[in-house]
Amino acid sequence: MMVNLAKPELGDRILDPACGTAGFLVNAYEYILNTNKKGGVSTLTPQKKRILDEEALYGYDIDRTMVRIAVMNLMMHGITDPQIKGEDTLSKRYNENGTYDLILANPPFKGSINEGEKSDEFTISTSKTELLFLELMYNSLSIGGRCSVIVPDGVLFGNSNAHKSIRKLLLEKCRLHAIISMPSGIFKPYAGVSTAVLYFIKGEPTEKVWFYDMEADGYSLDDKRTEQPDKNDIPNILERFEKRFKEDNKDRAKKNFFVPIEEIKSNDWDLSINKYRKEKQEEIVYRPSKEIIKEAKKEVKDLLEGFEELDKLV
Repeated sequence: MMVNLAKPELGDRILDPACGTAGFLVNAYEYILNTNKKGGVSTLTPQKKRILDEEALYGYDIDRTMVRIAVMNLMMHGITDPQIKGEDTLSKRYNENGTYDLILANPPFKGSINEGEKSDEFTISTSKTELLFLELMYNSLSIGGRCSVIVPDGVLFGNSNAHKSIRKLLLEKCRLHAIISMPSGIFKPYAGVSTAVLYFIKGEPTEKVWFYDMEADGYSLDDKRTEQPDKNDIPNILERFEKRFKEDNKDRAKKNFFVPIEEIKSNDWDLSINKYRKEKQEEIVYRPSKEIIKEAKKEVKDLLEGFEELDKLV
């Protein structure tokens, strides 16, 4: 879903700064291959294919085991020389500001970093890695670069100065296109935290944010995560996102709606969907009172007749 929102293109330099097993990079690679086919046959010249294989995908991870798995994963998908490095992208050793056209990531939510190791590029004073990664992604993007990232819900409504600063950065120096609120079972059995997907483009201020309340992703939300194809909002999310400017997105009782930047500012930069969504009011239609009274009288009459029959028996 996140790759489809961001639409990777041939020529993009794509980064995952906490790549794990490189799932995002593999999906981005396959998306580009699939969108450069005609009649099922690749339209990429050998030169373009070489650029895609060697100069498009970049990943970093602090865990050496993850780095090895990521390299193997990319090689199994046909990339002979994966650009995966074992490095902490939050540290002083990393600085690739303005380098990338697209970032796809699911960074650590509760990691920690030694203050002495933390990059001097950060302007937000915090040790929370979920906030530092967002500023890192902003810094690493070129102007016009896109980012699709998963964040814990706390990022959206936290009231610390750091939380407010990162939201202000995303809204004033980026166009925050979408916030997709996801149910808490998405990452079970590994974690039960509620999360959201942010999709933004660096370089222009936000005018309005498109919210979507995802209720299901095609799997059960318990530890088993059993397939449930009939319960899947993802196709609808992608369709509604593409048509968001052509459809009426004013009704906040629906799953998707727009919120203007002025309203977000007035709410202390709060980006939680519950701040703006309205509960759907269902109209209850009652039967006419005369009908109810008539029915009640009949029930009382039947009850009295029953008592009389019982009295005769006694």
